[in-house]
Amino acid sequence: MNADEAASSRTAEIRNLRGLHARAAARFVKCASQFRAEVTVRKDNLSADGKSMLGLMALSASIGTVVLIEASGPEAAAAVAALGQLIDEGFGEER
Repeated sequence: MNADEAASSRTAEIRNLRGLHARAAARFVKCASQFRAEVTVRKDNLSADGKSMLGLMALSASIGTVVLIEASGPEAAAAVAALGQLIDEGFGEER
């Protein structure tokens, strides 16, 4: 596997009170868009493009929901780490 094919994933629990709402989704997309990686977020049997605000909101991920962040590409590991940290920190919102 070369660097262009690198993949990474991790789970994260939504911790902010309002869940993955518009502001949180916008922060996620802004963060994801900084990386050269394809990002997917999975909840149960649903998946969304991690760079699509509407797709993320359609997951209806509320507080306590565990999501799977997956990324592939040259910056996959860095993307997953940064996005996981963003979720772990509650998107900088009240928890």
